[in-house]
Amino acid sequence: MTGLLYDIALRLLQALLALVRLVGNKDKKLHKFATGQKHAMRTIEDALRGEDRDNVFWFHAASLGEYNVIRPIIQRLKERRSCRVVLTFFSPTGVEALTSREKLPPCIDHVFYLPLDTRRNARRFLRVVRPQKAIFAVSEYWVNYLGELKRQGIPAFLVSGCIGDDSILLKWYGRWFYGKALRSYHAMMVLDDHSKSNLESLGLNNVVKMGDPLFDTAISVAATKYHDEKIERFCAAQHPVFIAGSIHDRNDLRLVGSLANRHRDVKFIFVPHEIRANNMELVKEHTEGKAVAYSEIADGDDLSDVQILVIDFLGALSRIYRFGHFAYVGGGFTPYLHSVIEATVYGLPVAFGPNIKRKVTPRQLQVLGIGRMVRTEDELDNWLSSLKNDGQALQTIRQKAREYTQQNSGATEKVTELILSEK
Repeated sequence: MTGLLYDIALRLLQALLALVRLVGNKDKKLHKFATGQKHAMRTIEDALRGEDRDNVFWFHAASLGEYNVIRPIIQRLKERRSCRVVLTFFSPTGVEALTSREKLPPCIDHVFYLPLDTRRNARRFLRVVRPQKAIFAVSEYWVNYLGELKRQGIPAFLVSGCIGDDSILLKWYGRWFYGKALRSYHAMMVLDDHSKSNLESLGLNNVVKMGDPLFDTAISVAATKYHDEKIERFCAAQHPVFIAGSIHDRNDLRLVGSLANRHRDVKFIFVPHEIRANNMELVKEHTEGKAVAYSEIADGDDLSDVQILVIDFLGALSRIYRFGHFAYVGGGFTPYLHSVIEATVYGLPVAFGPNIKRKVTPRQLQVLGIGRMVRTEDELDNWLSSLKNDGQALQTIRQKAREYTQQNSGATEKVTELILSEK
């Protein structure tokens, strides 16, 4: 009965998405998602027709942040095994970031939207892709896909799970609805002992503490040379640079906008989480200093009087942090705080919003004095003001941050080994 009701709900969602495609705003994320879902399965069938599918590994990430978690695993897997990688996303952000490039990253063979989790789609998808193994990132518990993987004897793995005390999985209705799906995983690899304990309280015996591959991704990105003439020209003046990364909503923009107004001697780089037509309008609405979009800068433009640079392309934030001295990471006023590791690997002190119950790293960064949780404009201002002119404090934070990231490296190799060892 549960499965039937779930499928009915998804069919209603399909009908809603059809309506969105007809009347929705084409620039909105929901419309892009609805459009991507329309022919998702047919796109997959057309792309894979005639290809060798004897050694396919299927990776799934909700969006770009989750992809960054599994990216080093994909790279390491490709180094160790001759195989093809099919990567699926549920969010348009991930699909757009990878397919908007001239070519896909060399470790990935195909990128698709994941068709909705109906029983029919799950059977059809696995028949077409024929994965040898399936790897899901962070918090993916697709009931029908996992059930069909189990039925067909295809090993499935969860990477970087973080199960807090308020997780839906621990509620009575979550246990009832997701219990069978969780048991379909061959291994659920979690970030910390607390997550492991929470899942084992459900009677699960497939849970392994493994650490976070995102540290390895961040370390690799930071070690790779990266130049951007426009950003370097913007940062050339002798001013501190503050990176406001993954600005998610008006709460984030309110805090960092106020901070920019209070610290006119600091250069700010705003990196919105999504590219929207009105991003520049919103930034100018919240700030007083001169702001310019990256795409508006021409060769030879004088940027000395520009205080705020707004990045209007996706996929470079993890590299842009290297230009900063301080950082704020967005999403912390929602359940989806973005990666603080990407800033920490460069030795930056990092601030973030208050919703960090589901995150291990921000809590650890607070204890170490590297990170600061803020709720208001004044709290963020006080934090930056206390650090801006304290060279000794900044040096201490940089050293602690680099030590912390190195101490947490190495999960990629362990995760890859477990995936490959499972028959």
